[in-house]
Amino acid sequence: MKIAILGYGTVGSGVYEILQKKNLAKAISVKKIWSRPKKNINIPNFCPDIDDIINDKEIELVVEVLGGIDVPFDLISRMLKSKKHVVTANKAVIARHYDALTDLAKENGVSLNFEASVGGGIPWIKNVELASRIDSISKCYGVLNGTSNFILDTMLKEDQDFDDVLKEAQDLGYAESDPSADIDGFDVLNKLIISARKAFNKKLDPDDFFVHSMRQITKNDIHYFKQKGHIVKYIGEITHDEGVISLHAVPETFVEATIPSNNNIASLEGKTIGTLKFYGQGAGKLPTANAVVQDILDISKNISYIDTDNVENNDIIEKKINRYTFFIRTNETIDDALIKEKDGDYLITHPITLADIKKQTQLNDSLIVRVITQEDWHD
Repeated sequence: MKIAILGYGTVGSGVYEILQKKNLAKAISVKKIWSRPKKNINIPNFCPDIDDIINDKEIELVVEVLGGIDVPFDLISRMLKSKKHVVTANKAVIARHYDALTDLAKENGVSLNFEASVGGGIPWIKNVELASRIDSISKCYGVLNGTSNFILDTMLKEDQDFDDVLKEAQDLGYAESDPSADIDGFDVLNKLIISARKAFNKKLDPDDFFVHSMRQITKNDIHYFKQKGHIVKYIGEITHDEGVISLHAVPETFVEATIPSNNNIASLEGKTIGTLKFYGQGAGKLPTANAVVQDILDISKNISYIDTDNVENNDIIEKKINRYTFFIRTNETIDDALIKEKDGDYLITHPITLADIKKQTQLNDSLIVRVITQEDWHD
């Protein structure tokens, strides 16, 4: 199979590197590589004109690893319309344009695979699809962003402040110069929107989530929860109707509390399978490229997974009102009806709904930590 790669940055070069090893180049040949215009381009098999890839009948599959939304959406759409399979690691474009792109793939009889868009090198999407084939998945959750986990893990182990560790993460290349996608929850939001389509066959919108930044965490907060037997992690969770992305105080005995450095863990809970957990490197050049290459190999061998757009594969879960307990540190006024008690600098809520906490719109600059109990997750 001859393929093309759009983008030759961290992941694109990793895909090319892996394909040159392990004797894969005999079966998967990279015929052309295109990237955004820049000076001093030194790219193997470089193709400056994207139309040369679109019109090349020998190229059966295109890998998109450009980043961004508008340009990748346009290019992926054009490749699918040209009846080329597409593999992408672009979580933002899949989360926003899932229906349009999957519909295009079906209309043109080609595959659109995006395993690397959630969890990097962790085989998450594939296994959610397999679990949903015979099971009713009730929730998905986990540490889904390596940058935020590196920051919290380092703050705990080295007794450092947030700003200092964020700077270290940027110096190491874990965080961008603008780290908002990682520390304000937008990266996890995209991953959970995609996961909901596979786990529940349901479209969750950003408005269905409570998303709260981790910017207000201090080392004193981390020590406070540690004394209570909890480790603070930045976690996302989805159920059939809603999602929460925020700092979580996780019991020390839970696996999520032990995840080190920039690693990820993703979990699902099913009616018959119980709890499944997938741990590994959620980002990085070669782990993410590995997931891309796995998708390429699956397509080349005509391996497809369950079509989760088939509603018969997902039993309807009985709707229930989910309630959450939050610790809040703030200088703002909060609805007294939500507060159960106070402990030092922290207000502790009754078990409340996400609608309740979302109404407290003045809390953007406050610390909000959801507390996990044994009843919340079947660890």
